[in-house]
Amino acid sequence: MRYRRTALALAALAFLAACAERSTVHFVPESPAGAVQGPVLVATTRGQAADQTVPGFARAPELRFARYMVSIPPERRPGSLPRPRGGAQLNPARHFTLTEQEALTAPGFRAAVARARAARPAGERDAVIFVHGFNTPFIEGVYRVAQLVNDLALPGVALHYSWPSMGVPLAYAHDRDSVLFARDGMQAMIAETRAAGSRNIVLIAHSMGAHLTMEVMRQMAIERDPNLARIGGVILIAPDLDVDLFRAQARRIGQLPQPFVIVSSRRDRILQLSARLTGETARLGNLADAGALDDFELTVVDVSAFSTGRGHFTIGTSPVLIQLLSQLGVVEAALSADPAGALPLLPATILTLQNTTQVILQPMTESHGRRILPAPRISLPRR
Repeated sequence: MRYRRTALALAALAFLAACAERSTVHFVPESPAGAVQGPVLVATTRGQAADQTVPGFARAPELRFARYMVSIPPERRPGSLPRPRGGAQLNPARHFTLTEQEALTAPGFRAAVARARAARPAGERDAVIFVHGFNTPFIEGVYRVAQLVNDLALPGVALHYSWPSMGVPLAYAHDRDSVLFARDGMQAMIAETRAAGSRNIVLIAHSMGAHLTMEVMRQMAIERDPNLARIGGVILIAPDLDVDLFRAQARRIGQLPQPFVIVSSRRDRILQLSARLTGETARLGNLADAGALDDFELTVVDVSAFSTGRGHFTIGTSPVLIQLLSQLGVVEAALSADPAGALPLLPATILTLQNTTQVILQPMTESHGRRILPAPRISLPRR
């Protein structure tokens, strides 16, 4: 019994140490040769961590803003987010780091968004707000946004809404409550982004962040918030969301923003666990049959063929899928301002239902003997 207690204590210490490592922020004076620097503008309802210079997991009633410059190391594979683990020494040539941070006021945030928009080509000035998921420390969310923008060559101005996730796997109930707590903050961020001159706002949410995103749009619809009309596209990645709840939210929103895309995987082990914990057979992000969503105009993109390991963030972590999407310009076409633009040819099976389209992607090496069809048009309305 004593040995068992000792083993449990050591396991708990290792668990806490791993969580602390994921929350640790590393600043370097400048990026190493070959590194890419990516700016990320952040709005957050997290309170400041006592032992960090960045926000932690506490809930804060006021919305705060900041700008971070992320150094993306040259020595990494696409989809990876390398950081020092297990006491390893920091190496900026191999690890994600921060080179700058700047606290902003609300007017300062609006000015920074306006400058970022003005610096981009005319067709790439959409504001793209990323919303992280469950079990995400603050700095990990910032790094992930920079990684996605770099690996997928996303057009637009990268913004990040960071809600107060505790950043530990055993805090599922805490994070679900934090999602509800964070609704007003995200709605306020959308308003500030619109006030910065952004005529078109795209929301990209992962996991539990999809729950938050749907709740915010539902709240905006109830309040008749005019900024809801400025949401010109939504992408929910592996949404950890009850299917019936999603249907109720979507009905209350009314006309869903277009395009509206759900990225799913039947091999998502995290959503399989979430479904068991909630007494369900599946969550929105691992539905086998898109027919359950046929009341709504949306596209379900099934990436099961690319999922490995936990399979919970395949579109952002699979090197093969990232290479496919970036080379074919899929994401850029999806966010294109040109309504005549369509997605390029993909190795996929296309299932067209009454209102919903399901796109089942396959690796190039597995497309032999299959008919390669063009994916359905996913384009934003004219500005």
